[in-house]
Amino acid sequence: MSSDPQKCSRWGTNMQATLCGKPVGICKQEILQKKNNAVLVDGVILNGPIMDSKAGEKFVEEACKIIMEEVIQKADDVTEKVCEWRAPETLKQILDLEMRDTGESHQKLLQLCRDVIQYSVKTSHPRFFNQLYAGVDYYSLVARFITEALNPSVYTYEVSPVFLLVEEAVIKKMIEFIGWEEGDGIFNPGGSVSNMYAMNLARYKFYPEIKEKGLSGLPRLVLFTSEECHYSMKKAASFLGIGTENVYFVKTDERGKMIPEELEKQVQRARKEASWGGSALISRKHCRLLHGIHRADSVAWNPHKMLLAGIQCCALLVKDNSGLLKKCYSASATYLFQQDKFYDVSYDTGDKSIQCSRRPDAFKFWLTWKALGTTGLEERVNRALALARYLVEEIKKREGFQLLLEPEYANICFWYIPPSLRKMEDGPEFWQKLHQVAPIIKERMMKKGSMMLGYQPHRGKVNFFRQVVISPQVSREDMDFVLDEIELLAKDL
Repeated sequence: MSSDPQKCSRWGTNMQATLCGKPVGICKQEILQKKNNAVLVDGVILNGPIMDSKAGEKFVEEACKIIMEEVIQKADDVTEKVCEWRAPETLKQILDLEMRDTGESHQKLLQLCRDVIQYSVKTSHPRFFNQLYAGVDYYSLVARFITEALNPSVYTYEVSPVFLLVEEAVIKKMIEFIGWEEGDGIFNPGGSVSNMYAMNLARYKFYPEIKEKGLSGLPRLVLFTSEECHYSMKKAASFLGIGTENVYFVKTDERGKMIPEELEKQVQRARKEASWGGSALISRKHCRLLHGIHRADSVAWNPHKMLLAGIQCCALLVKDNSGLLKKCYSASATYLFQQDKFYDVSYDTGDKSIQCSRRPDAFKFWLTWKALGTTGLEERVNRALALARYLVEEIKKREGFQLLLEPEYANICFWYIPPSLRKMEDGPEFWQKLHQVAPIIKERMMKKGSMMLGYQPHRGKVNFFRQVVISPQVSREDMDFVLDEIELLAKDL
């Protein structure tokens, strides 16, 4: 290797960089001879662009054709596989993940694009039920194409005028559905971050000096939350310096709801987390599920879940309209948030975020809402819950299927008891064997590629399936298929 400290050690002494297929020095001389007034600084030619725009445009055009043919047009085709399972080491070889000193040809890159699509999980597939997101919304997808092409960052009006106004309009409408007369909000990278924002805001509201003095001047703080709360609460307590030992979990009833009397024994809580269920507010039929949410001081709401706005699209909404978000998080960066700009700087909302660069996530939700209207979004919620109710009734009819509890929303939790266990006496051995059933079925469905369905244990209950209904591409036939396929995959268990 070269001993010259000015050269990167990864280059061998016999290696010589090339340009145009020739040694760089020779090629540069030829270019200089061809160009009038060519400027060379530190061995770099500064005249003209170095990117071939026409070739780049052609690559984008061809890649978009692949996306259209292999992703969008196949999104609702149930004959396609949900996933093309490969073990990690095998997949590494297929994808050729190594980054090399010289670039790959466009044809090789296009083949890589095809490979990435082929071996990725098709979350738009009607039989993808694995997570709290699924399906494809074509309007949101176009919005994502636009924002990726424009590559904006939402912090000041001067660099992101359209998307700041869009976010303001969407937040205002979401606040209206919660039932607040006024409020504030911001889109964040995930519901977990929204929960963290809210926890920090609550602390700042009562102890504003923490922003400058830090934790040293504060008394010991504790957090009261449901024992069924999202795991991000513990992460937030750790990240914010509250400490996980200072998180107190309030007991819940058999349906996972916090017991008010248990809470009253400790402290009154006024925080609402509705990342998944918040979209029920759109439905006049099902908004009752969130009755009383208007009394909360803050709400985390993720339209990328039930409303298919595309990952990620998550908002934190706060009832306080006194500028609490900005007071808590602002740093007044003078290179961004100058106060003597020629327009109304109140539209420079980026200072109320912990981020600097921030994606225009509200635009995806806005374009979908514009396309479907509130009634169209409501129809999606109603249909998802109707399909969930249909599946529940089918589970009750079928031998071997057993509900954990009656669902209230679009999550259905159930066991499948295979033939060999149905006559077995209820006891430790039965539950131990049943615990092994869901993982085996999950492995088989993944390797077959027929569908994806999650499973988990919970609070002493052995592994059960966790079905989530979201996508408008899902039909009654898909609900029947889930149960039929589980029976088929487990027929020898």
